[in-house]
Amino acid sequence: MNKILLVIQREYVTRVLKKSFWISSLLAPVLITAIYAIPIWLAMKDKEQKQIAIFDQSHLLKSADLQDKELVFTFTNVPEKSFKTQFAKSGYDAFVSIPVDVLTNPKGVHIYSSKNIGLNLKESVERLIQNKVRQELMYKAGISAKVYEDTQVDIASETITVSENGGETSSSSAGAMILAGIMGLILYVTLLLYGSQVMNGVIEEKSNRIIEVIISSVKPYQLMLGKIIGVGLVGLTQFLLWIVLTIGLTQVTGKIYASKVKATIAVDQGRASVDMRNAMQDSPMGEVTKVLESTNIPLILVAFLFYFFVGYLLYSSLFAAIGSAVESATEAQQFTFIVMIPIILSFLLAQYTMQDPDSTVAFWASMIPFTSPINMMVRLPYGVPVWELVLSMCLLVVGFLACSWISARIYRVGILMYGKKATWKELSKWLFYKG
Repeated sequence: MNKILLVIQREYVTRVLKKSFWISSLLAPVLITAIYAIPIWLAMKDKEQKQIAIFDQSHLLKSADLQDKELVFTFTNVPEKSFKTQFAKSGYDAFVSIPVDVLTNPKGVHIYSSKNIGLNLKESVERLIQNKVRQELMYKAGISAKVYEDTQVDIASETITVSENGGETSSSSAGAMILAGIMGLILYVTLLLYGSQVMNGVIEEKSNRIIEVIISSVKPYQLMLGKIIGVGLVGLTQFLLWIVLTIGLTQVTGKIYASKVKATIAVDQGRASVDMRNAMQDSPMGEVTKVLESTNIPLILVAFLFYFFVGYLLYSSLFAAIGSAVESATEAQQFTFIVMIPIILSFLLAQYTMQDPDSTVAFWASMIPFTSPINMMVRLPYGVPVWELVLSMCLLVVGFLACSWISARIYRVGILMYGKKATWKELSKWLFYKG
């Protein structure tokens, strides 16, 4: 046991002291915060106004119909054939021509530009003209604009989670899907990332012949287990750093934006604040917040750490066996693909699980040890019976013990095997070697 602890200490300390560990640990939260903050900054930033010339042959549009904060419209009487070659020289970003029969020929509108225009500009122009055309058609049909608006009803249901004692909590299907997707993606990436680190570490030590010195004082199984646990602890340490730093940075960013928003809406404290509050509630983060309020957060965290660590142990034991059987990363490719297939399959199954978390496919995907780490974490935000969670955890532990036994049998032979390319037939023989 002491030897395993020494191997764990060596693997943990040598990796944590590397510059690459701290660079990735500090850079990842910054990138995550940027992904969250940059879209908000761009949304709050005043956009440059585009100058649009418009030639309306239908005479339907008035200046009041063309109000847009990002577009400035100017009517022109110059015919389309002449002005479409001159508008750019006159300082316009685009030229819009509306035909006489736009009410019966809505596809006859032309937008000219000197280069491809942005999708937002195109949609904004189309929306303004479309609204006016609809109003005119309704007027001719004897339908008032108010009657039309009153019939445009959007059904927005509220989902409520009811507990066994009758307690009710607001929930969100969209928020559950977002939270499930985030956790599934994190587990998918980390299983591949840290599992391959174990394999590369074994290959490096084997190619440098360092392993021959280490193996003289440590049993192969102890070395393999110590390496796996050591790298896993490095992963947990990095996760904790990411969580703490990301939460800290997002809190600071949120306060900065909150102060700017307060300054922006200070003039109109009533409607603007209500709109801002509604926007926050309808945002993806608002949906996730609803789910968190109706979810057992300690259970989610404990389950996440369990599935991360035990799932990592299962796959990294297989990666360690592959690393011991080859002498270079190139040779390892034929074996790593087989190990990666269950990880990729579990991520694909997670897409289905998010759509129907109580289906038979989702159940078995969350029970089979090779797919359960990702798929059970995807199911948890939707609610999972305790017996299913316990059974899934037990099966995962059994799966790890079985994989570690198989990997140890390969590892003890392959770690000292040089000059001979391993094949699947050779690996199967190593399982039954005595000693």
